[in-house]
Amino acid sequence: MTFRSAIYAGDVVHSRMRPRRHRLHYRVFSLLVDLDELESLSRRLRLFGYNRFSLFSFYDADHGRGEAGGLRRWVSERLTEAGIDAEGGRVALLTYPRVLGYVFNPLSVYFCYDAKDRLVAILHEVSNTFSEKHTYVIPVTGEVQETIEQACDKLMYVSPFIPMDCRYHFRIAPPEERVLVRIAEEDSEGPLLIASFAGERRAMSDRGLFKAFMSHPLMTWKVTGGIYYEALRLWWKGMPLFRHEKAPQRYASTIVLPQAQNGDNPQ
Repeated sequence: MTFRSAIYAGDVVHSRMRPRRHRLHYRVFSLLVDLDELESLSRRLRLFGYNRFSLFSFYDADHGRGEAGGLRRWVSERLTEAGIDAEGGRVALLTYPRVLGYVFNPLSVYFCYDAKDRLVAILHEVSNTFSEKHTYVIPVTGEVQETIEQACDKLMYVSPFIPMDCRYHFRIAPPEERVLVRIAEEDSEGPLLIASFAGERRAMSDRGLFKAFMSHPLMTWKVTGGIYYEALRLWWKGMPLFRHEKAPQRYASTIVLPQAQNGDNPQ
C-alpha cells in the first residue's frame, strides 16, 4: 500500500542577526502524517504506532487540545471558526514523531485541503518549553503558488532571548517532492531571526523509518538537548534575556484574517 504520509529528511537552520550574530544548523527529519491514515499506518507498519509506544509514534496528546482521538475534530473546529469549508478534505501534519516515546515540537504545520484537494488553510502550531501551545490558523487565499507567504503577530512567549513584541513572516512550499517552512521574525527594529526547515520526501515504510532512525538516532532527544545547548551559547554571547510571560491558556488558537496578515490585529 502506498501512503500519502511521508518522511522528509533535511536541515534546520537558524540565523540571528542581532544584537549578536548566531547561527545553528542541524540535520533532522520530520514526518508528514495524513490524519486519516494514522490508524492504517499503525496497523501496517511495525516501526510506527498511533497512540501507542513504538520506535516511532504519534500521539494525539502532543497536538491540538491533547485529546486522544480528537485531533481531526479539533482541526475541523478551527477551520469552521475561520469560515473555511474543508468538508471532505484531508489534513496533512508536518511534525516530529516521538522517538522511543519522547518528542518536543517547536513548530508543527497542518496543511488543510478541501474536497477538491485544494490547499485552503495552514495551521502553525507553536510550542514552548513551558508546555504551552498557540496555533495560528491562517487561510490560504487566491491561487496557490509554489510558495505561500503568510504573516501574523506573535502571541505566545517562546524564547528567553526574543521579546514578545514581534511578528512572524512565514514562507511555505507545501509538501511535494520537497517541503520548505521558513519563518522570518521581526521586532520594532526590523529583521531579528530567520528559521527554516527544508526537506526531501521519502516513502513512509518500515525501511524508510529504520533508515531515518539509523541516520538520526534519538533525534528528538537531540532536538531538546540542542535547544538548551544553543541557549547556553546565546547566554555566553551576552544576549539580553526576557522573562517568561505565562500564556492565559495552555492551549490557544488565533484566526488570522487577511487584514491581520497585513499588520492589523488578528481575531
